[in-house]
Amino acid sequence: MKIGVVGYGTGGRHFHAPFIAAARGVSLAGVVARAPATVAAVQAELPGTPIFSSLAAMLEAGVDAVTITTPPQTRRALVIEAIAAGVHVIADKPFAPSATAARELAEAARVKGVTLGVYHNRRWDADIRTLRKLIDDGRLGAVWRLHSRMDFDDPATLEAGPTGGLLRDLGSHVVDQALWLLGPVVSVDAQLDMVDLPEGPTDAGFVLTLRHENGAHSHISASKLNHLSCRELRAYGSAGSYVAAGTDVQAQAIFAGQRPVDDPEGWGYDAEPHWGTLRTAAGAVKIPSEQGRYHAYYEGFAEAVRDGTPPPVTAEAAIATLAVLDAARRSATEGRSIALSEIEGA
Repeated sequence: MKIGVVGYGTGGRHFHAPFIAAARGVSLAGVVARAPATVAAVQAELPGTPIFSSLAAMLEAGVDAVTITTPPQTRRALVIEAIAAGVHVIADKPFAPSATAARELAEAARVKGVTLGVYHNRRWDADIRTLRKLIDDGRLGAVWRLHSRMDFDDPATLEAGPTGGLLRDLGSHVVDQALWLLGPVVSVDAQLDMVDLPEGPTDAGFVLTLRHENGAHSHISASKLNHLSCRELRAYGSAGSYVAAGTDVQAQAIFAGQRPVDDPEGWGYDAEPHWGTLRTAAGAVKIPSEQGRYHAYYEGFAEAVRDGTPPPVTAEAAIATLAVLDAARRSATEGRSIALSEIEGA
């Protein structure tokens, strides 16, 4: 699959291009970049890669699929343009500003007969893959409760203003993880930490309680402005508990200049000091890290297009995540629990 990347900011540069390079069955066909500094970065980091001034120019040159990783406010129009051209699309998160808006994109892809996937790559985080395996293997029994905490001391990357905020950004990932682990949600309670920035009021942190259809409940929190870096997962089930304080191992490696293509077998494992602990009636045991493999998303997307099967993260799955985010914002605004049945597009 020849795939083009539209945008070469933090997303395109660090979380797409390196993992396309490492994915089997996929090749990077080019990058859309316009600003001189961005063009220079592509030339330096991806020598020989075609650079296009627009999505239209890339589509004219010919690609099988594109990843749209431009700022959220520009994303919808580019997704629609690619779909209209009959090209398969991976949309970065947040997929759309609301569940209703996302349904428009999903319907456009259905009518045109192209595959539309959403890049919820954090399903392939090492800690989430490890917890998912424990659940699938039945070692926790029936899971009752999940706690997911992801704090970053990273104020520079907070997307400011009413169309930004941490809930739509990082919230897209941690909510998707909870739904992937425990299934659909029926109601949401939320509190947002709001700050006044020049671009407008912005949520810089959040606490969410999700009630799942199967009776389990998730408690999710994140922040960016509190000078705290912490990642922790806690899962409680009928057979015991699991606690892990992992690291953002793939992102840390990328920012340190490492690339998965250089060591595909050794990539993405959390170091032993960060392994989680499973506690059951049999005692406590450390659980070795599963492999974190963001490039598995691209391999799965290529297979889906080839075989006509659903992509690794479908538009419907992303719509379900957006419906939870819509409910969370409404819950925080109205100060009450919001049922998903109240959300348009859910």
